[in-house]
This record gives sequence, structure tokens and C-alpha cells, in this order.
Amino acid sequence: MKRALAQIKADIGCVSSRDPAARGKVEILVTYPGVHAVIWHRIAGRAWRRGWRGSARFLSWVARFLTNVDIHPGATIGERFFIDHGAGVVIGETAIVGDDVTLYHGVTLGGVSWSPGKRHPTLRNGVMVGAGAKILGPITIGEAARIGANSVVMEEVPAGATVVGIPGKIVRGLETRRRLAGGRVDLEHHLMPD
Repeated sequence: MKRALAQIKADIGCVSSRDPAARGKVEILVTYPGVHAVIWHRIAGRAWRRGWRGSARFLSWVARFLTNVDIHPGATIGERFFIDHGAGVVIGETAIVGDDVTLYHGVTLGGVSWSPGKRHPTLRNGVMVGAGAKILGPITIGEAARIGANSVVMEEVPAGATVVGIPGKIVRGLETRRRLAGGRVDLEHHLMPD
């Protein structure tokens, strides 16, 4: 239980650094549906992993009803996960989302087959996915990659790449990205190319 509370606290805490409109932790906790969806998922995911599948699916349904965010309780979600605005986000059962990932509204992490195995994407640490983007199939989006708004991605994306369009195409690699202090890649989404 302590780990779950620490995760939720970290999820709330990361919002201030990724959303300039955030005015404090109480406001974030009370008014951010993406945060509510992640909290519900943390609870439903614990139930899923314990084998309480019916309870987990019910909690997930309640969360979807309240937040308009659909995260399957079987999805694996990392630390400091932020869904900004939240409306219309769908994350499938076998999706794996790393630490420090940000999704905007309308994002789908979906499958392309009915096979029972791995069928949803894996997002490595530090990925940013723009509004309306669809990432489909059992592909991997590399660390610190950025997916532009409304892109449709169905192929692997290397670490640090920027992908835009339908179908998604790499327009910028890690070597051309602006660096922050300490060598970290700048993930400012307003710097996405046209």
C-alpha cells in the first residue's frame, strides 16, 4: 500500500513540471481527470495483478465513466505518468508505459489483432505523445521519443526520434534535439517541427 501511495504522490507531483496551468497539488488532485484516471488505474491494476479480474474491470469501468479515460487494468504503467486533459485516451491491456511518460487527449495505445498475446505498444521512459495520436500494435517507442499530434504510428520508433504524420514518419533524430543541463533531451512539445 505504501508503494501505491508513493506512486500516486509522484503522479500528482509530476504535473506541476509538465503543465504550466497547474496551480498546486490540491488543484491537481481535485480537477485533473487524467490524474483521477491514473489513480483509479493504480487501484484497478493492483486488483488485476492479484487475480481479481472482475473487480479490476469494474473499477476500470467506473474510472472510464468518471474521467472519459479508458485504461485497461492489465496495462503496465510506470512512475510519474501524466495524462494531460485526458478526454478520449485509450490504453489497451498489453500496453507497457515507462516512467515519465506524458500523453495528451485523444491518444490511443491500441492493438491491431485479436491474438491473446502482446498486441499493444510499449512506450519507453520519457516519451511524449501529442493529442489525437494513435500508436498501434506490439511496437516499441524508444526512450525520449516524441509523437506529434494526430500521428498514426505502426512501426518501431528509435530513442529520441520525433515522429509526425499519417503514417508516422521520423522527422528528427536524437542528434538534432536541443539539450538541457545535464545532457537530458528537451521534450518541449511546442518545438515539434511542422
